[in-house]
Amino acid sequence: MSDKKSRDTADLLADATIADIFHAAKQLDGVAVKTKLIESPYFSSLCGGTVYLKPENLQNTGSFKLRGAYNKISQLSAAERAKGVITASAGNHAQGVAFSAQKLGVKAVICMPATTPILKVEATRAYGAEVVLYGDTFDDAYARSLELQKEKGYVYIHPFNDIQVLLGQGTVAKEIIDDCPDIDAILVPIGGGGLASGIAMATKLVNPKVKVIGVEPAGAACMEAAFKAGKVVTLPAVDTVADGCAVKTAGDLTYAFCRKYLDEIITVSELEIMSALLSLIEKHKLIAEGAGVLSLAALSKLKLRGKKAAAIISGGNIDISTISALIDKALIARGRVFCFAVQLPDKPGQLLSVSQILAEQDANVIRLDHNQAMVTDSFKKVQLTVTCETHDEEHIQRIIAALRQGGFIIDRVY
Repeated sequence: MSDKKSRDTADLLADATIADIFHAAKQLDGVAVKTKLIESPYFSSLCGGTVYLKPENLQNTGSFKLRGAYNKISQLSAAERAKGVITASAGNHAQGVAFSAQKLGVKAVICMPATTPILKVEATRAYGAEVVLYGDTFDDAYARSLELQKEKGYVYIHPFNDIQVLLGQGTVAKEIIDDCPDIDAILVPIGGGGLASGIAMATKLVNPKVKVIGVEPAGAACMEAAFKAGKVVTLPAVDTVADGCAVKTAGDLTYAFCRKYLDEIITVSELEIMSALLSLIEKHKLIAEGAGVLSLAALSKLKLRGKKAAAIISGGNIDISTISALIDKALIARGRVFCFAVQLPDKPGQLLSVSQILAEQDANVIRLDHNQAMVTDSFKKVQLTVTCETHDEEHIQRIIAALRQGGFIIDRVY
C-alpha cells in the first residue's frame, strides 16, 4: 500500500462516524426493505442462546448489496451521475448496482463473464442495465470494466472497497440494534469485507459491548489470512460453495475497518455451509445462497448461553439446479440418504430379501438399479444399487449390520 493510499485509508477510518450510517439509512429510506428479525428456536439450540435471523435474502434484488450500491450512487454529483456508472459482477452486486442506478436515473453498465448463467444476466438487464459479456472469468470481466471506465469516463462502483458502499451496508446493523437494543452479538459473512466493515463499525460506534463476529468459508478466508499476515494478502486460489464470498483479496479499506472494529473471524467448512442451508430451508422455509448462510454455519462453534445473537442471511440468489445439488450433498453428509451396491445371485427372490430387510429397518427406498452387465466376472450374478432415505448415520449403520447379518456383502456408495 502506498503512503498516500495509507493516509487516505487512515483518514477515512478516523473520519467515519455514526452520523454517516444514519445518513446512509436516510438515503435508503423507501428504497431498501427494513428486513425484520426472525427468532429461531432451532438455530438458538445450536449455541445455547437466542438467535435472530436478519433475512437480507428477502431484500430487494435478493441481497444486502443494493444498500451499499444505492448509497454510493446517491452520493454522486450531478456531473458524475451524467457520466454513468460501471462495475463488474456476476452476482448480487450486479443487480444491486442496476437496481440503484435505475431508481436514480443513472446509466449503468455491468460487465459479466460470458459464462454467467442467462438467468443472472436477464435479472440484471431487467433493472435497465447494459450488460457486457466478456471473457470466461470474473477477472476477465473486471479487466474489461476498467478498460470501459477509462474509455467512457464512467464512475466505478466497487463491490466492497469503497467508503460509501460499506456505510450503506452498515445500515443492516442499525436495523438490528433498532429492533433488538439488547443484542449481544452479530454474526456477519465476509467476502471482500464490505458488509463486515460497515456492520462492525456501525455496531461498535453505537455499543462497543456488542460482539461482532465475521464468518468466512475455509476455502476462501482472505480476511483471516490478512489478519494473520498483518496486511492484505492474495490467496493462491479459492474453492467454496459460497461463491458470493469466493474472494482472493480483501480490500485495503475493508481490512482496515475490520481490523479496527471486528472482534474475531470464524471459518466454516463446506459441509457446515451445506448443512446450514438445509436447516434454513427445513426449519424456516427460507431459501438462501451458500454465502448467505455462513453466519448460521458458525453458530455451533459459539457459546452464547443466555445471550442474544443476530445472524445475517446476506442473500438468496441461487438457481434451482445449484440449490438442488447442495441439498443432495447436505442430505448425504447428514446420513439422510444412503446408497449401497450389492451383488446378488441371478435368481428369483433375492431382491425381495433385500427389500424385506430394508423395510424391517424402516429405510425408505427411493431408487433401485438392477444391472446384470455391471458384473463382468460372472453371468450368474447381478448388481443391485439401492438408494434409501434414512434418519442419520446411526440408522445407516443398523441397516448395514442387518444386511450383513442376512448374508449380503455390500459396498457403500455414499
